[in-house]
Formats: sequence, structure tokens, C-alpha cells
Amino acid sequence: MINPTYLAQRTRSSVNWADAKTRVLSSYRDWLRAAPEIQTMYSLDMPVSKIRTKTRQEFERHRYVGQIKTVDRLIQNSHAEFQETLNYWKQLSHVLKYFRTEAPTSTQLPKSFMQGFIEGRN
Repeated sequence: MINPTYLAQRTRSSVNWADAKTRVLSSYRDWLRAAPEIQTMYSLDMPVSKIRTKTRQEFERHRYVGQIKTVDRLIQNSHAEFQETLNYWKQLSHVLKYFRTEAPTSTQLPKSFMQGFIEGRN
């Protein structure tokens, strides 16, 4: 039986920075605890530690956000992603997009049209 409200949370605003911090830590812990289940559900060919490391990196990316409304929005997005991931509403490609490596600098686009044309690049 499918339960679309599984893991659903009400959206709310943080009262103050302490409340926001508590909510962020709670979301972070939820993601860390769910890492083994995510690995199993999506048959990921990577250790749980790598999933947890990537989770940490995603949270660290927004560490120095200075507006409480922005933090609230990030928390809401995190909850939505968490619910979609654990309800298996995502495909494998959606999950793997977080683990893509950045393109090396040698494969950057040419600086001008003519340079790209001469190099034979599209």
C-alpha cells in the first residue's frame, strides 16, 4: 500500500536562530541515519560512508547562510528531498546526480566561436 504522506512534515518558520539550528541538525541526522537504507533501495555501488560524506558536503555548502528565511527554505527543500528519496519517488539518475564529479578544466567550453570552430568542437 502506498502512503504518500509517509515522512511528510508541516512547513513552518523557525522562531529564532536556536530553533533553526535544531531543525537543521535534525534534518542532517535524518539523512545520516537513512544512508544505509538509501544505499539498499537504490542499489548504489558505493559505501555508506561516501553517501554520508556527500550529505555532509551538501549541508556544509549552506553553512554560512545569514538569513533565517533562507535557512527555513533550505530546511523545507531538504525535507522534500528526503521524503522523495525514501518514498522511492526518484529514479536512480536523480540520486546519482549528487555524486557526479565536476568536469576537469581541460573540457571547458571554448572562449570564442572561432576558437571552438577551429578545434572542431560543438
